[in-house]
Amino acid sequence: MATKPKVEVIKRPVEQVGSNIKMTAWSAIMESIALIILGILFVVMPDTIVKVLAYIIGVFLVVKGGFEVISYFVVKGQNDFFNNTLLFGVVSILLGVAALLIGENIANVFRVIVGVLIIYESLVRINSATKLASVGIESWKIMLVIALVMLVLGIFITFNTGAVVTLIGWVMIATGIIGIVGDVVFIKYVNTVIDKITNKA
Repeated sequence: MATKPKVEVIKRPVEQVGSNIKMTAWSAIMESIALIILGILFVVMPDTIVKVLAYIIGVFLVVKGGFEVISYFVVKGQNDFFNNTLLFGVVSILLGVAALLIGENIANVFRVIVGVLIIYESLVRINSATKLASVGIESWKIMLVIALVMLVLGIFITFNTGAVVTLIGWVMIATGIIGIVGDVVFIKYVNTVIDKITNKA
């Protein structure tokens, strides 16, 4: 009688983990779609989108910083020794003002940010590929190749100081498409991984 509940207790967390993994993968797909859309905007209207992006980032940081400064004095108080809200708010305001002043020249900063994010996403997918390999899923090789291609694109964008906005856009589009393919492959085999773990349990 004690064996059945034990098996059910083991299977439920496994199914919950599988559901969480799928949700994470679908979120990654949505992020890739957003990256593709932004990349298309960079290709179609490079000058306009960079200026708009600079103003959006600038205004957001100024508003966020202002809120943090007000929050520090009104809500949290200044006597908290470990409270860095004021510093964070001031830095955010300064960065926001810098973004507004830099304007179109923010492209280089954005290039580095996009490159680093692509590198991070590629490392996440490399980790996923190794996990698929550990449970004997053959498609881990496809995942690994996709992740390595993304890694190369990320490094290219990050360190290519001469990259123009249009090129950054095309790399974003390519990375988004590659990312979607990789995530779809991963989702396809999540159930297989869950079944193997459940059967072992």
